[in-house]
Amino acid sequence: MGRAIAFLTRTRKPGRVDWTDILAYAYLVLGVLLILAPVVWLFVSSFKSQRALIESDPRFLPYEQVTAVLPGSTRPVNLVEWTAPDGTTRILAQLRLSGANVVLADPAKPDETIQVPRRDTRPHETVRARFENYSEPTLGGGAAGTFRFGLYFGNSVFVTVVATLMTLAISSMAAFALAKYRFAGRDVFMLLIVATLLMPATVILVPLFIVVKNFGMLDSLWGVIIPGAATPTGVFLLRQYMLTIPDELIEAARMDSASEWKIYYKIVLPLALPAIAVLAILSIIWRWNDFLWPLVVLSRSETFTLQLGLSSFKGEMLDATHYLLAMTVLTLLPVTFVFAFLQKYITTGIANTGMK
Repeated sequence: MGRAIAFLTRTRKPGRVDWTDILAYAYLVLGVLLILAPVVWLFVSSFKSQRALIESDPRFLPYEQVTAVLPGSTRPVNLVEWTAPDGTTRILAQLRLSGANVVLADPAKPDETIQVPRRDTRPHETVRARFENYSEPTLGGGAAGTFRFGLYFGNSVFVTVVATLMTLAISSMAAFALAKYRFAGRDVFMLLIVATLLMPATVILVPLFIVVKNFGMLDSLWGVIIPGAATPTGVFLLRQYMLTIPDELIEAARMDSASEWKIYYKIVLPLALPAIAVLAILSIIWRWNDFLWPLVVLSRSETFTLQLGLSSFKGEMLDATHYLLAMTVLTLLPVTFVFAFLQKYITTGIANTGMK
């Protein structure tokens, strides 16, 4: 902890704060706020009630009006704070509105009512976190009982894991061939692979849909996984890293009668592990957050991924924003944990990718 504090408080000149230090820290704090503020707002708002979200309550904490059930009644009524002419404040039950006035009653004596100007009252509120925004969609119950979070989550995990494994296998084999084999047209093939990065995904959306349909993979998770199994980004990233592996190691293995497959998974893959970890993290993020292609391929709710489930959930629940925000937070957690624990591989892997 002391080392972290010393790192965060260090200055350009020891024991002296320079104007450049102030400018640098102000820039860093501003960047952190711009990045984290929407995430923090999302997390806090996921505990608010639907009414607070509809009214666009600007307050940070999840405030909610307190209600009470009066004796002889089963319907809860709102409590308000009334400021009397003498300056005292009382907490009363709001029975009904009457023009510019409001009819109030003591919760203990509901038969004794008073009529006061509405401007002299304000809602009696308390901070209440609605944990049911998370429990009802995931465990069932309430208005969100029809949302099958477990099914959608399982579909997303299956697509992400299988697609990532296929991407790593195909990209690493292609990168190994393009980096360590000498054959006619190798540079042309690499140029064509890199050129596909300039092509927007929407350009090939219709032809890709026709191919998937002809292979009978519509409404199937395999129709989401297979078309994107080979990515030009992965091939380029791994090839650039494999170029840093000395050719002498491969030649020595061949002299020891090692097969090409053994060279691939015994020598090349372990040495390229940092770049493979980077590609794995990127692939997980791509697959987990993918929305457009699953939207095109999948139409049955049984095959929906979590992103599609959230989109349909909004329509089914008539814009139940409190549930939607809570499920969005749960959707972000897996990718956040993956990135938090493996982020060091991104910087080291990408930094070494272009080195020879």
